Amino acid sequence: MKRPLTQTLSFFALFSLLGAHAFAQEAAPAAAPPPPESIIHVIINGGPLIVLIWCAILGTSITMVTFVIQNIITLRREKMAPKALVDSLRNEISAGNYQGAWETCAANDNYLANILKGALERVGRGKEAVQDALAEYALREATNIRTRNSYLSVIGVISPMIGLLGTVIGMMKAFAVLGASGIGDPRGLATSIGEVLMATASGLFIAIPAFISYYIFRNRTQMVIVYADDQIGRLIEEIPYEELQGLRIGEFFNAGQPGLTADASASRRVSMALTTNCPVCNGAVTPGMNPCPHCGATLDWAA
Repeated sequence: MKRPLTQTLSFFALFSLLGAHAFAQEAAPAAAPPPPESIIHVIINGGPLIVLIWCAILGTSITMVTFVIQNIITLRREKMAPKALVDSLRNEISAGNYQGAWETCAANDNYLANILKGALERVGRGKEAVQDALAEYALREATNIRTRNSYLSVIGVISPMIGLLGTVIGMMKAFAVLGASGIGDPRGLATSIGEVLMATASGLFIAIPAFISYYIFRNRTQMVIVYADDQIGRLIEEIPYEELQGLRIGEFFNAGQPGLTADASASRRVSMALTTNCPVCNGAVTPGMNPCPHCGATLDWAA
């Protein structure tokens, strides 16, 4: 009788101890998880390579915003072919003042002015030479505009890759710590992985608007280029190329034709009421000016 009684008492004592230990564990307050670190602390504690990667992410974001703002400002009809400039050039070309039109283009830096300036320099070579100049300068200007916009596509490609590189490096460090110390605190490991994934999220946050902006501005570029080219075509369609053979427009202006020279000593009678162009070179002159500042011809101004 004593042996069964002793076994029963031992069993109850062991059960009581286990129950008390379990109750004590339940009653003890759970250890508070470590507070998450801010993104600044994560970057600083990540080491020089992580800092460099985040600097690259920041640089791509600033560059993207810069290109977006620049495209918003420049890819407009008013910037590519200003109406006031078109009207001024139309009046000068209609009046035959091609040197004045060239000077107007030289004073303006935009798509239309840069193309028309190059075309006017070849007016004396005939219509075919002018058309070739239009195609050459239009291709050059359009390429510059499209190249600037293509950088948005490049940013959209590389920014997620930069962010992914930061995430991979951060996870390598997290798993290295896990392999050395074991999974004593899984919550800390999960927090560390969540923090390094912020690099990938940041890269995607930059790439998505960069791609959207690229396609929007690509279509916008094509629209404004077509509009500006149409304005240029209308400006030069009435130029009498046959009458302008040998005319040199531009920095080295020369109104003479092959075999013909203007006699600077000969007096040319000009009406102050009707004429503002030199009758020899067709250059713009101020009423009363003598001689012509373009070709040196003597002008006899009449009332």
